[in-house]
Amino acid sequence: MKNRPLWEMYRDRLEKLPSLQFNYDPEKVEAYNQSTGWRVDFHEVELPSENPGPPEEGGAFQVAKGIVQDYRFPPPHLIQGIFYPDRPLAERYMLLKAHFLGFTFFFGVRIGGLIDTITETQEGREQVWGYHYRTLQGHFEKGQIDFLVVKNLDTGKVYFRIQAYSRPDKIENFFYRIGFWLFGRPLQLYFARASKKRMVQLVQAELQGKRAPASPPVEPVSRNPEAREALQKVKEQES
Repeated sequence: MKNRPLWEMYRDRLEKLPSLQFNYDPEKVEAYNQSTGWRVDFHEVELPSENPGPPEEGGAFQVAKGIVQDYRFPPPHLIQGIFYPDRPLAERYMLLKAHFLGFTFFFGVRIGGLIDTITETQEGREQVWGYHYRTLQGHFEKGQIDFLVVKNLDTGKVYFRIQAYSRPDKIENFFYRIGFWLFGRPLQLYFARASKKRMVQLVQAELQGKRAPASPPVEPVSRNPEAREALQKVKEQES
């Protein structure tokens, strides 16, 4: 059936997610840093600005907030988030449909840590909205990633931020394990860059009343320059 919602197509997989546990201990977040072997990331991109003061009705902050809530910013040719649209964000389990090494994989995550606050920073007061998700059993990685929409109330500048801590989890399949060792990190960085670019495009399109930009076609991850560089380094180490 055409135009069938993804959550209907993958209902059986979605129903299994609440039975899965986190594949790491989120209570030990203080120990998840670079000195203990975890990757800690921070990515930011500036969106169209607003006037100083609270977020404007229909402005960049609200538009970006809706995009983040619906998980529309990741490039669909790389990853898609599948979830029940009628359930509260704070109670959401999400099935990630990821394309990697020419294959399609499914990973489970759980949404939590909703943020809606005003903070004082060196650059001024910031209105911050967002959430994080944490990885569940079966995910190739373990850790947490935060997606935040931020407005500086003093300057009017609006940002989209991605911050995370992660490390690879145990992968039983040897082929997948080698592939993820080669391409996992470049894929993480590509995800961040592509998501930031797509977020800017989506916000600009909605503010201008235009259709969202089309997604690029699916292509092998090995075409990514950073992935090829990682592969070359491995070959050099083996020679």
